[in-house]
Amino acid sequence: MVTQAVLLGFGLDLLLGDPAWMPHPVVLMGRAISALEKPLRRAFGPSEAGLLHAGRVLAAVLPLGTLLLTGLVCRAAQALHPALGLLVQTVWCWQALAAKGLYTESTAVQRQLEKQDLPAARRAVSRIVGRDTAALTPEGVAKAAVETVAENFSDGVIAPLLYMLLGGAPLALCYKSINTMDSMVGYKNEKYLYFGRAAAHLDDIANWLPSRLAALLWILCAGLCGQSMQGAWRIWRRDRRCHASPNSAQTESACAGALGVQLAGPAWYFGEYYNKKTIGDAHRPVEPRDIARTNRVMLAGSVLAVALGFLARTGLGC
Repeated sequence: MVTQAVLLGFGLDLLLGDPAWMPHPVVLMGRAISALEKPLRRAFGPSEAGLLHAGRVLAAVLPLGTLLLTGLVCRAAQALHPALGLLVQTVWCWQALAAKGLYTESTAVQRQLEKQDLPAARRAVSRIVGRDTAALTPEGVAKAAVETVAENFSDGVIAPLLYMLLGGAPLALCYKSINTMDSMVGYKNEKYLYFGRAAAHLDDIANWLPSRLAALLWILCAGLCGQSMQGAWRIWRRDRRCHASPNSAQTESACAGALGVQLAGPAWYFGEYYNKKTIGDAHRPVEPRDIARTNRVMLAGSVLAVALGFLARTGLGC
């Protein structure tokens, strides 16, 4: 049943993305994090040690609670009727994936850049990036969109796929809860330096293997999509550690090498300047069409990952 749910869920994601009318588990996870943060801070106190303990409790409660709750729902649905069990697993597998969303949102950025409407392009890219976008140049907007598609190929597609292939929708949603925690509290700023540390470390662990699998898939699919597989391999080998996170530069470096451009570098986040390392070589400027080129590799890699996962599960008799 898991294999069927993954295939159906992936197909629904490619067809429909994330409809605005449909309640999404990640929204509920975000509300749970917000609801837990204040009482945990009060319970453990404002000291560094207290905040570290409070963050550890959050990093344990949310993923384990998500796994337990969704697992019980799937088990109950399956007990009522196999078709209902398949339906629940399929919907949650669908919602755990983000390939269509990445494609749609980044293509909207490309469209505005090609219209030479920079304010609209900045607004469009602000929907998918965490950095400040008000002062971005057209190349900066295109670069931000390319980086987002490349990085989120790992945590928006490959990681959920890997976990749902291993443990169905409950394990995929457990992963999404970890990823959501990191996106909400995993910052190295004054507010979250201690409270968010456990969430950030847990996210690093959860993404270690998927990010490297995603990079290898990107390198292979770059060649299939007419880009430089040799360049992707060379820059990945050289620059995959050029990031504060052990995982974020994995796919970005492969993407930069495949396109022959330079990504990353200094950026502003919430009004604060971060002097980040660059990734890749600036053989040419990043241009709007690079967004479409990046999306082709992202979609090819997604399809290949599903195909390989299907073969692996059927070969093991799962």
